[in-house]
Amino acid sequence: MAEKKRLWSALALVLAVSVPIATARAETAAEVFIPNHPALTDRFSVTAGLLYLDSSTNAVLTTASGGTGVIVNFEDTLGMEDRSYTGLFGFTWRFAERWRLETEYFRLNRDAIKTLATEIKWNDVSYPIGTTVESTFNFYDVRVGASYSFYKTRDKELGVGLGMHVAGITARIAEPNLGDEQGKVLAPLPTLNLYGNFALTDEWALRFRVDYFSLTYDEFGGSLTSTGLDLLYQPFRHVGFGLGLRNYSLEVDLSDPDWHGRVNMQFTGPTLFVTGSF
Repeated sequence: MAEKKRLWSALALVLAVSVPIATARAETAAEVFIPNHPALTDRFSVTAGLLYLDSSTNAVLTTASGGTGVIVNFEDTLGMEDRSYTGLFGFTWRFAERWRLETEYFRLNRDAIKTLATEIKWNDVSYPIGTTVESTFNFYDVRVGASYSFYKTRDKELGVGLGMHVAGITARIAEPNLGDEQGKVLAPLPTLNLYGNFALTDEWALRFRVDYFSLTYDEFGGSLTSTGLDLLYQPFRHVGFGLGLRNYSLEVDLSDPDWHGRVNMQFTGPTLFVTGSF
């Protein structure tokens, strides 16, 4: 009996010593294998890629005297392509441990010629049924922002920031005998930003971004929502690849010398891109 007690006591002593040691080793191993992805650590990052956008574009152009506005859908009414390819370019600079500056740019230019199936009115010029019109809708967006990561570890971060979307819009409808009418505006729109980056492994990572703006003041009213979700794969030290989704929704009421009316548009679609970081 005494021998069994000594055996059990020895076993308990071994367990008491070995369990903490094994736990400490597991914790050390967990620390060693925390992902270390360049998207969360490199100081500079450049992105170049391709967007495939599904577009919905509605606009109203009236005279400054406030004529009756008619909503024109540039895809359905004027025959513009609702699916288009365009380029996407971005740059990020982490100038401090938790601070960064970033910018992103895309442009979408479209033209169409169509014989109207319904009458439209653009800048108080009426284009009747059966009229063949030329139309143009050019758009670009430059996004800039400064952000701060309020939560940051080696493999994940969450942050907020202030930014601005500078949207350039030109819309034109023309017919030789009736007139060539154009609206053009440059709209700088301040935004609040929320973003996150999450390393899954040393090669794979996820990131998201949400920009939001809404304001009604005097004769101006508008809202903007811009979102991005990306899956990143970086098999090489300085070069990686990505697959993502973009959504851009803009609605503004304008009272500008070059555009009195309204614009409501949405762009949604996937993106493929290459990244370089160092």
